[in-house]
Amino acid sequence: MKIGFIGLGNMGAPMARNLLKADHELTVFDVVQSNVDALVAHSSGKAKAAETPAAILKEGVEVVITMLPAAQHVKSVYLGNDGILSGNVDGVILIDSSTIDPMSAREVAKAAATKKALMLDAPVSGGTGGAEAGTLTFMVGGEEGLYAKMLPLLQAMGKNIVYCGAAGNGQVAKVANNMLLGISMIGTAEAMALGVSLGMDAKVLAGIINTSSGRCWSSDTYNPYPGVLENVPASREYTGGFGSDLMLKDLGLATEAAKLAKQPVPLGSLAQQVYQTFSLQGNGGLDFSAIIKLFTKK
Repeated sequence: MKIGFIGLGNMGAPMARNLLKADHELTVFDVVQSNVDALVAHSSGKAKAAETPAAILKEGVEVVITMLPAAQHVKSVYLGNDGILSGNVDGVILIDSSTIDPMSAREVAKAAATKKALMLDAPVSGGTGGAEAGTLTFMVGGEEGLYAKMLPLLQAMGKNIVYCGAAGNGQVAKVANNMLLGISMIGTAEAMALGVSLGMDAKVLAGIINTSSGRCWSSDTYNPYPGVLENVPASREYTGGFGSDLMLKDLGLATEAAKLAKQPVPLGSLAQQVYQTFSLQGNGGLDFSAIIKLFTKK
């Protein structure tokens, strides 16, 4: 297929490379020109650059995929003067894989429908490692027939593709999941720090938790205590992985969406404040499991 791809950052660039591996032709755009140049240079002629998001449409693309940092960037790329919807998008399929609030996703989808474009929101889980390996999870919202049509394309970038329902529901699934992840990581960090402070060996404690009722992904797969698991950020000074500031962003999306829905999320709000404190201490670039530093002695 001829595909437009906008947003070639840490997630977007490897996703685009996997599309090239699947023999799709790409027209790409990013505000960082070096990101564009790098992808085009290593595409064996299968990718070319566009000067604006709207210019991508002049290349006869069938699908446009976006992977952007936040809702304001998504709105700018789709709704701005040189945005995608400023051009002729009649029949073009739009897939936004950014993580934004569900309300913004539905606003953009509604605007796309007025221009006779077809749109899916398809945020991802799996991090940069999953993006490189092509094993991302996609949570997809939009018309089910369109989802079925785009499934093979999404499978070029991901392993687990889940249909979540109407427009915006992909974002609903993402923010709900990540809110729970943030809460569970704080709980795991507190429990591990408590047990060790009371004289327990960290590995023994983790083994008990992971075969008992306290078991969760944050403990058995991504344990935050150093030395418990290999090949997790805790074993490499909390580098790599999913940054604390990214977790803070997702918790903010969850709490803002909850306000609009008048839905109480007391633990989600508390988790947001905990990560906000951690970020203000200069730790935003560390993996989110480094939150355990709040509960351990230096």
